[in-house]
Amino acid sequence: MDAEQKPIRRVLVVEDEPGIADVVAMALRFNGFDVRSEGTGDSALRTTREWLPDALILDVMLPDMDGFEVASRLGSERLDIPILFLTARDALEDRLRGLTTGGDYLTKPFSLEELIARLRNLLRRSGTLAETSGRLTFADLEMDDDAREVTRGGRPVALTATEYRLLRYLLLNPRRVLTRAQLLDHVWSYDFDGDAGVLETYMSYLRKKVDAGHVPLLHTVRGVGYVLRLPPE
Repeated sequence: MDAEQKPIRRVLVVEDEPGIADVVAMALRFNGFDVRSEGTGDSALRTTREWLPDALILDVMLPDMDGFEVASRLGSERLDIPILFLTARDALEDRLRGLTTGGDYLTKPFSLEELIARLRNLLRRSGTLAETSGRLTFADLEMDDDAREVTRGGRPVALTATEYRLLRYLLLNPRRVLTRAQLLDHVWSYDFDGDAGVLETYMSYLRKKVDAGHVPLLHTVRGVGYVLRLPPE
């Protein structure tokens, strides 16, 4: 994969100590992440709903609610986002709560190198960084970029070159709403002067081939664009 197409992962840092938040955000940006920061649980919930980050770095001790409450509320809204908890308490109970959420925990003080390593490992475990050896996966949809083959539920899906490029870009950005302009620019690599008709046509082709007979993964966000995600239960 060339550097221009490498997806940028979004990380929300939720930490009420500005010094720690700034240092963590700076380290993440240096390592190629797109970062936003919040200082309360309430603002973290709002930003997560609107921005849909790929991961949260979440302090357990926040001024309005603890980090586990934030994680619980996100889970109740079916926002399945991997979380790296930061805690000043090395109590077994805190560690178990962090691990049983499907996330990870890091005890303060910590090294930035360990934080980045833990975050990358968490993203890989969750499937957000599932692109290894040329493979991209989401739910039961898999793309082998080396062999240029696509399967859904283990069965092959025959795509044209354009359909393949379109699906590949969606797989590189799962759960992220991509605008029509982004898709046209990255898939066709030139300006359609605002005419998205060709994009809608190819999305229709792709749905018939990828979603037919399966739980739909390709969704329209009216007035914005398209997103690859599981439907709400």
